[in-house]
Amino acid sequence: MSTEAAAVAQAGSVESANLAARNLQERLMASGHERPEGDRCPICFDLVELPVAAHSKMNVCCMKRVCIGCGLAAHQRGMFDSCPFCRTSLPHDNASTLAMIQKRVSKGDEAAINHLGDKYFHGMLGLAKNVSRAIELWTEAAELGSIGAHYSLSLVYYKGEGVEEDKPMGIHYCQQAAMKGHVLSRHNLGVVEYNNGNYELAVQHWMISAKMGYEPSLNTIKDMFKEGHAAKAQYAEALLGYRDAVEEMKSLQREEAKRLTN
Repeated sequence: MSTEAAAVAQAGSVESANLAARNLQERLMASGHERPEGDRCPICFDLVELPVAAHSKMNVCCMKRVCIGCGLAAHQRGMFDSCPFCRTSLPHDNASTLAMIQKRVSKGDEAAINHLGDKYFHGMLGLAKNVSRAIELWTEAAELGSIGAHYSLSLVYYKGEGVEEDKPMGIHYCQQAAMKGHVLSRHNLGVVEYNNGNYELAVQHWMISAKMGYEPSLNTIKDMFKEGHAAKAQYAEALLGYRDAVEEMKSLQREEAKRLTN
């Protein structure tokens, strides 16, 4: 191949890569504006307040997160030893809890596989901390469609926790989760763009996550407005969207549950 032909081929490759990047960016900004169905309580069907883990409880028998409001209602009906959703008797020790998770893992349950990965990563339920095993499980769960697994993989690859640091890979997993409505992943993409000096794009990401009810994103947009990197109209739009999202997640039962636990 002549030098001229090689240059043309290289230019074509660069143009193709740029086009692919633009297409990805368009898909990224056009999708993931609504939280996934997995963020809804399976009993009341309302989106769980953020952060999800603080306002719901995972039940390993069915791998369903029940919001604190429905959990309180179940207790008020005398359901203390069974799952509010599937009515299965709750495990009372690490061994029985792990056995329930393993049973669902053996059936290819993506939520259970992701959950087991979490336990290995943190060394819980009597398991020795094993980051490599956690990554294996998260990778399997991600291939099955687990949004949470995509998020966890984004963190370990981006930070190099238990695996060789690979920021592009971390961003890839973060993008996949964000396009499926994962709020923290969307916020983190804003942080990445901010650190790269892409303030306008960062604000666009934070606008999306703020409108899904994520307060840190709203506060960051406010800071960006003060610094001159966001318009007043953008902050006003984000604030209105945030308030609407938060209001939709409220219920009398949830407010009562928070009052009793505070």
